[in-house]
This record gives sequence, C-alpha cells and structure tokens, in this order.
Amino acid sequence: MEKYWFIFCKSEILLEKTPDGKYTIPLQEDAPLDAAAPLGDIHNITPLDTTPVKTYNTQTVTTDGHYELCGLRASYNKLPYELYMKAGKCAEILYWDANTQYCGKCGGKMKLHTDISKVCTNCGREIWPQLSTAIIVLIHRGDDVLLVHANNFKGHYYGLVAGFVETGENLEQAVAREVMEETGLTIKNLRYFGSQPWPYPCGLMVGFHADYDGGEIHLQRSELGDGGWFNKGALPEIPEKLSIARKLIDDWLSW
Repeated sequence: MEKYWFIFCKSEILLEKTPDGKYTIPLQEDAPLDAAAPLGDIHNITPLDTTPVKTYNTQTVTTDGHYELCGLRASYNKLPYELYMKAGKCAEILYWDANTQYCGKCGGKMKLHTDISKVCTNCGREIWPQLSTAIIVLIHRGDDVLLVHANNFKGHYYGLVAGFVETGENLEQAVAREVMEETGLTIKNLRYFGSQPWPYPCGLMVGFHADYDGGEIHLQRSELGDGGWFNKGALPEIPEKLSIARKLIDDWLSW
C-alpha cells in the first residue's frame, strides 16, 4: 500500500519534484532508496485522508534532480497546504521522540507504547507529546496597528505581541498580561480570531483581535527591540503568510 514518507535530515524535509516543476512528498509503498536508514523509530502519523503517513529522521539523503531537501518553513511555499501541515505534525513527533529518550521520573529508557505515547521500561510511567500554548494579539487604534520587532526575529519584519500562557491563567488573562508586560498598554474588546499549530518546535498559537484602551508604549527591551503604531497605509515589512500573525494583519486590513 502506498504511503506518504515524511523524511527529515538535519532539520530539513525531503521533497519530491514532479514533472510539472512542483513539489510533493514521496508517495510509495516503501521509503525512497535515496533516504538512508532511519536513525530511530519509524513513526506512524494520523493518515492524510485515507493514505497512511510515516515519518523518520535520517543522517544522510542523496538528492538529485528528483529529490530536494528543504527547511520546514520554506516548504510552505513549495508544498500543497495539507502536506505542509502534515509535515509540521511529523516534525513535532520527531522532536518529541528525540527529547524523551529517558524517563523524567526514574531515568529509565523510554519506548514507544502507541503512535502518540511512550512508556518507561523501568517504572511504567507513560507520557504523550506536549504542546506549548501561546497567545498572539493584534491591537488596533482606529487605522493604526501596534507592531513590534522581537529580539528573536531572524528578519527585519514587524509582528504582533505574543507570549506563552502561564500556569494558573486562562487565555484572556494571558493576553492582557503579555500586552502589559511587553508594551505597558491596556486593551479592551478582546475577540478570538483562530488558532494555528506552530511546529517550531511544538506550539499552538491562539490568535485574538483587541482594541487599544489606554497607556503609553513602554517596550520590554529584554523581549522587544522596537515597536510602535503603524498606519494601514504605511506598514513596515510584516510576517510571511504561513503565520497566524500575518492572517491577523490581513484580516484587519480587510476591515
């Protein structure tokens, strides 16, 4: 039976070139011969429609005119959307697998128990993949939007206020806290927009719109290098379309 083979090599994914110049994921009964032996387990992933999905890490891959290695983020611009999303899930499972080799309770060796769980061979403790939940919020003031440049951004673009949800707080509280901590502003009329898996490495982004309520901008310099209000007609470079930040900005621009 044919399967999709999501094969990763040194954080890059193996893409197959099609005769029409587009890209896809190898779909065949066995793994491509060009991909070396798996470094660890071959993982079964939730099927894509009814097609089985498998993923693994390898040390080396032979690329030629038929195959190409590509970073996961860059694959967004090459793969059909549903394949890019499945690649993200595969990357998260492989990251989880690589970072849970030993039990956090007793130090015993962990082994796969189900497709999405492991069990300790010593004490029997069972674990599942963990998600880090983060909020992201677009704050607008009329035709102006608050955009910030985080210190960890690898480009020159400006994005939105974001941060991880802490224990003991709900999503709404996390939004208000992050906005206050990072900018010194207060917000009102918080509205849920949508969510997005963020496999860099294992996150879930929850997006909101909010109205400016009050305060002057005081950036948290340990997190943000720059930021301010930008008018709809004079936006700086903004995030790529793969991100929920861009979806929030595009949605606001359509109002």
